Amino acid sequence: MSLAIQHLCNGLIRRSIELRALYRHAATQVSEPGLRTVLDEEAQSLSLVIAELQEQIRSHEGIPATRRRMFGAVRHRFDALMPRSDDAWIRLLARHEQSLLRSFERVIARAEVVDKDMKAELHRQLPRLHSIDLDMHSLAKAVGLGH
Repeated sequence: MSLAIQHLCNGLIRRSIELRALYRHAATQVSEPGLRTVLDEEAQSLSLVIAELQEQIRSHEGIPATRRRMFGAVRHRFDALMPRSDDAWIRLLARHEQSLLRSFERVIARAEVVDKDMKAELHRQLPRLHSIDLDMHSLAKAVGLGH
């Protein structure tokens, strides 16, 4: 695995770790118990994505990311301080989920030329990410937010 692909994949891992932390925090803040359950499940799905990407990097003798970016930690603290309604949490998570999905798609396009194994691993993660995105889209639609 090239250092460039490792760097790109570690960026995806870090963004996924940040989003998982945001899902976990949102799950403690929302008032609807069913929404809490959904958000916890989405965080668990992201944990699987993170673990599988980390393992793929290790299998190629690389060093996987294990924590979020410094900027992500600062943003998480800011997000944690802002009081939000359930609708606002859904909006925020849906926006971040879309951004993560687009990032995966961009890295897949770049990995295609350089690293076929990593491209295959990233492709394996897409259905899980699409499922999370679909859940957030459905929640946003249910509360009249569009998406």
